[in-house]
Amino acid sequence: MSSTPIKFDVDSPVGDPAAEAGYHPSYKASRWMFPIEVIAATLMATIVVLLLVSVVTRYFLATPIIWIEEVIGTAFVWLAMLGATIAMHRNEHLRLTLFLRMLPERLRMAVYALGLASMAAFLVAVIGPAYEYARDEWVIRTPTLEIPSTFRVSAMLFGLVAMLVILVLHALRTVPKRQLLVSIVIVGAVAGVLWWLSPQFQKLPTGANLGIFLAFLVALFLAAGVPIGFCFGLGTLSFLAFASNAPLMVIVSRMDEGMSGIILVSIPVFVLLGCVLDATGMGKAIVDFLSSLVGHIKAGLSYVLLGSLFIVSGISGSKTSDMATVAPALFPEMERRGYKRPDMVAMLATGAAMADTVPPSIVLIVLGAVAGVSIAGLFQSGFVIAMVLLITLLVLARWRARNEDMSNVRRPTARAIGMFLLIASPALILPFLIRSAVGGGMATATEVSSIAVLYAMIIGHLLYGGLRVRKLYDMLVETASLSGAILLILGTASGMSWAVTQSGVIQNLTDALIAMPGGAIAFMAMSVVIFVVLGCLLEGLPAVLLLAPIMYPIARTLGIHDIHYGMVIVCSMNVGYMTPPVGIGIYIAARIGGTSPDEATKAIWPYLGALLVGIVVIAAVPWLSTVAL
Repeated sequence: MSSTPIKFDVDSPVGDPAAEAGYHPSYKASRWMFPIEVIAATLMATIVVLLLVSVVTRYFLATPIIWIEEVIGTAFVWLAMLGATIAMHRNEHLRLTLFLRMLPERLRMAVYALGLASMAAFLVAVIGPAYEYARDEWVIRTPTLEIPSTFRVSAMLFGLVAMLVILVLHALRTVPKRQLLVSIVIVGAVAGVLWWLSPQFQKLPTGANLGIFLAFLVALFLAAGVPIGFCFGLGTLSFLAFASNAPLMVIVSRMDEGMSGIILVSIPVFVLLGCVLDATGMGKAIVDFLSSLVGHIKAGLSYVLLGSLFIVSGISGSKTSDMATVAPALFPEMERRGYKRPDMVAMLATGAAMADTVPPSIVLIVLGAVAGVSIAGLFQSGFVIAMVLLITLLVLARWRARNEDMSNVRRPTARAIGMFLLIASPALILPFLIRSAVGGGMATATEVSSIAVLYAMIIGHLLYGGLRVRKLYDMLVETASLSGAILLILGTASGMSWAVTQSGVIQNLTDALIAMPGGAIAFMAMSVVIFVVLGCLLEGLPAVLLLAPIMYPIARTLGIHDIHYGMVIVCSMNVGYMTPPVGIGIYIAARIGGTSPDEATKAIWPYLGALLVGIVVIAAVPWLSTVAL
């Protein structure tokens, strides 16, 4: 079975660190993984079907089936953990490998081995609490079906054990035995020293321990190439084990809470929607229509590129999926007109960053869930905010194309434009369907996601090339893998946020920031800088999960509107995601666009500058974020 993670925001600028060091693990599904993939694909399909049944019975028959939500919730937790297991087997968990890549080959492999040993230590440490948590949940009955909650939370135990087995097999296959043994000894020795020093840590101020375990230690693991979800988990585990008296079961319970919110079910469904978009060619139909409409004018193909990213993002919800859809359809013709490939890649990257506020943005869904902000409001505002950023990029693109040679470009006939519109119209309807349904309160984001998948599958099958059963199965497995990687980060970040909240540091931070000169203006400026930096290091989702619960109460105290603040921080994170040399988005864009990262890095700065101008305007004019509410 093939895996194509480049479609999604889980790829990294370099591949498997072990492969770079000369070791090449196999990604072919083993026999015992195949049943897990089948079960995950079945769960994903079941969730979509049950969501559609819920929509029909609730809105059309007016007789909602009350047990459906419980079944979806249970299936969702199992999907998350099985997906995380598949992502572990495929090595598709999001990680930062920039610093690892800078090391000499021998040292790189040693650091990679230490990272594997640390991941294994985390899994071993939480398997026991996960068993206790599942056992304790036996006495708790679900409200509708009245079955033990253990059936749901045992997914955590199974996933942790399965990931540990995969990790051990991967380490034995890719790391020299002596190096692996040394890494295990080092990790064990460090844990022993920290345990011996734990009485001293508990005497330190809470802020100092947070700095040691939840800042320095997490940053160290991040630089070592450990997947982000495990970085958060290791930091929280170390803080609880060595600097507090809290039981380790807290990690498991917080992971459960962070991964099981019903609103989060829309994440894998929108991921599946992006797969359907790629497989059916619906995105290409939109690109072809826009090309026929404005491609003949000066800077026209730049307008098409940016406009296509704006519209296609409203279907896929994934920056990388957007880029992979638009680039192949436009880049050949742009080169024929004299565009330089690094400039095209720079425009592609910043256009994808601009469009990430367009519904169904997964980042907006997660932000609404973790910060208690209206997702419908975020969706409505996201279109306007993306338009502001789009205008700044269009102005820059027009200025840079002032000397473009249009002598050999012919305007399409009205008949040709009409034909392209006819072909693209079913695809063009979809993003507006999503926005109007959620923004108008007709259905939740989760329900709309299932409707959008059904619509895309039917239209894609009938009009855009169809979907084979094997391809559909592959998409379901890929959706499970990506969703598992995302949801593992959600779970461990929830534990980390709980530790920070319980420490009381947030109240002190709030008091300090409120007293800071400049008030709301200074806080907003500082937020832009913080989220740009975090966007470079962690990408949008982890940054939202880590800081949104901390920063939002401060913003509210300062009188900043929830939607306005959300738009500013999401746009800032997207700029960071594309900012070299750390932001991995530019490397993904360079790979999709077929140019070297060095050339793309040199070309992207004017476009990032245009986005920053847009962010300043958005931050300074709250009306832009609230006018559509």
